[in-house]
Parts: sequence; C-alpha cells; structure tokens
Amino acid sequence: MKSGAERKGFEAPSTAADHGPAVDAAGREILHCMLAGYQGPVAVRLWNGEYVHGDSAFPCTVVIHHPSVLRQLVLRRDLVSLAESHLAGELEAEGDLEQVFHLIDYAERLHLSGKEKWRIFKLAFRLPRRRAAPAQAVPEEAGVRHNSRESIAHHYDVSNDFYRLWLDPEMVYSCAYFRDAGQSLADAQRDKLDYICRKLRLRPGQRLLDIGCGWGALICWAARHYGVKAHGITLSEQQYRHAVGRIEQEGLADRVTVELRDYRELEGAACYDRIVSVGMFEHIGVANFPLYFGIVKRLLRPGGLFLNHGISNDRGWEDSPATRFINRYIFPDGELTRVSRVQTAMEDAGFEILDVESLRRHYAMTLRHWVRALENHQAEAVAMAGEETYRLWRLYMAGSAYYFEQGTTNIYQILAAPAYQRLTLPLRRDDLYR
Repeated sequence: MKSGAERKGFEAPSTAADHGPAVDAAGREILHCMLAGYQGPVAVRLWNGEYVHGDSAFPCTVVIHHPSVLRQLVLRRDLVSLAESHLAGELEAEGDLEQVFHLIDYAERLHLSGKEKWRIFKLAFRLPRRRAAPAQAVPEEAGVRHNSRESIAHHYDVSNDFYRLWLDPEMVYSCAYFRDAGQSLADAQRDKLDYICRKLRLRPGQRLLDIGCGWGALICWAARHYGVKAHGITLSEQQYRHAVGRIEQEGLADRVTVELRDYRELEGAACYDRIVSVGMFEHIGVANFPLYFGIVKRLLRPGGLFLNHGISNDRGWEDSPATRFINRYIFPDGELTRVSRVQTAMEDAGFEILDVESLRRHYAMTLRHWVRALENHQAEAVAMAGEETYRLWRLYMAGSAYYFEQGTTNIYQILAAPAYQRLTLPLRRDDLYR
C-alpha cells in the first residue's frame, strides 16, 4: 500500500485543444444530451474552451481537459470514473468545488431513453482513450479486517505536517462545535473538546479512556482542565508519535498516557470511570458493533459514562459511487449506518441511552474551514504529499461538506451508561451550556 507521500507520480495531461472538430462535436453532443435537463450552479467547459452549459459567471466550472473523461463516463457508466479523472488531472473544478456535487446528484438521477443511450454510446467511441495513469487505489484486500493498522495508516499516516496545514492548532480531526458562523475553527474546536468533557461530567481523579485518540487533543484537554487521568489509544504510528511528544511538551506525563494499540487488545474490567470515542467509530464495521460495544461495557465501571461521537447516514452502507470511491481511495474500511442501528447495538450490549445530539451542520461548517485552509496551502500540500493526495483530500472534504449540508450524512454524539443503575446526572442539561 502506498501512503499519500509516496503517491507522487502525478502527471497531468496537457490540455487537449488539438483533437479536431469531429472529437469536439462528439463531446458537445454527448454533453448536450446528458445535461438537457440540468439547471444547477455548475458550468461545464470542454477541452477547446467551449462552454456547453453555463458560463464563467457560475460559482463553479467543471473543465474537461481531455475527451477520454467522457469516453470513460459513458462506456463504464460509473461516476467513480469522474473522481478518478479529477485525480489524474483530466478533469478540473474551478471555483467552489462543493457545488460539483449538485451536478453529480443530477447525473446519478439521470434517465435517458434507449435511443439516447445508444446515441451517446456510439459517440463515445469517437473519443480518444485515457492517457494518464489511473490514480492509486487501495488494494482490495486492505478493507477485509475493519479498523486494521494497515487501513488506518492509509488515511492517517500521510504525514503530520500535511494535516497540520489545514487542521486547527489542537490538531482535532473531527467536527467542531460552533457558536455561530463567524466563530474561528480554532475556538470552535476548543469548545467541542470542552463540550465533550462537560457531557461526560468529568471530575478530578477520574480515569478516562479515549478510543482512537488521534493526535491527543482530547486526553490532554481533559487532564489539563478537568484533572482526570487520561489514557488514549490509536492505530496510527504518526498520531502516536505526535501525541507522545505533545504530552511530554505540555508536562502531562503524570496524568496522560497513550498507546499504539487496537481496541480489541484492551484488557481488564471496570477499569475506567469514563470512556469516549471521537471520529473512530466509522472504521469499526457494523458486524463488529457487538464486539466493540461489548468491550466498552466491560471496561466501564458501574456508574460510568460512555460518549460515542460518530458519523451515520440515512440508508446504511449501500453500494454507490460515493461508497466505492471512499472505500477505494479514502477509508478502506469505512462503513456507515443509521443512528437507530447504532443505538440498538448499544442497547443490546447493555447500555442505556441518555442523550443523543446531532452535530450535522457543525460538520458541514468544519469541512468548509478545512477545504479553504487546504486550498490556501496548496503549494505546501503538493510538496509534502503530491498533487494526487491534495486533489483527493480536497474532493473528499468538499463532497463530505455537501452531503452533511444535504442531510444524507449526519453525525451524532450519543451519551450512554450501563443499564439498570441509579443515575446521578443533573435533571436538566443546563450544566452543558455554562
């Protein structure tokens, strides 16, 4: 498997302005047929500079640099080919990349008559084949074992410096918690860390376990501001090294520890007063829910609290262009499901659900901050990780922002406690909003 830093073989194809009028005409006719009913915010421009939909005043313009893009799309009939064309430099998005997903939604719903399909199929054979090498996908076997070290390394071990370009100073790679649209990402992430600590009702001396602790932001925050003894685990080598250095630098070694460990390797029973997992749950896999929640239940002391912060969606992990793209290029073992299924699995493991909160709009706002920061550091990102990795992360995060805004993707914080016990939580949620 190649990490993002190793995938530097990117070579964008030259603009194909010399394919001749026959190729231009075929491309124009294909797009006129496919876009006949499209009235969205995305303009489309051919390799010869001709607009076949919209104009330069549109908020986003898709530029088809090479006719092979259309050939691939028509003959393969797979929208993943569009993403691969973008990674290969054959397709470009000028302006607001998030708007492209309006066009993708239209394409997924497009229904052509048999006559129209046959017509564009024949036209596609007039277009030249792909010239650039396809992007580096994840090997098929990488996603077999959910939450494996190899699959986590594929995403998180691009490089700490790459993530530092566009994350906040705390290095939090999960949604922030905004007061309003004008709040800075850094302040909103600090608010999120504190909000989680308040939901867990942390008290000095308690033991906190963070499953999937990332670069260590939450365990350090909880120890520094709430006096707990915090332990974090991660499967990312680079995250682990950063967290170890941060704990030492902040003088928290007596209160905070971190391990490079799989949650399935955690031993003991009733070891922790509080357990939290933020942004790792998406790697678990639905089939592993009983094991995951069972381990959490075993580790939690009577009277303890567990907060699970994870992404869900509206339909489960159905086969679609979006899921194929994510598993092929972003998260080899990513799998989402409905929040109702998550809660059922928690209850089956012996938890009582105490509080459920959606942070969907917060994640859309967070992702837009990340995309802007990444775009502002394009040159450095490309130098560190390669052009393909820059394009991949920009596309993935812009698309995620679109689907969070749309509502097909959501994120929930679920607070739970072992079932059938006396609760000592406040009667109201006032303490969360101090």
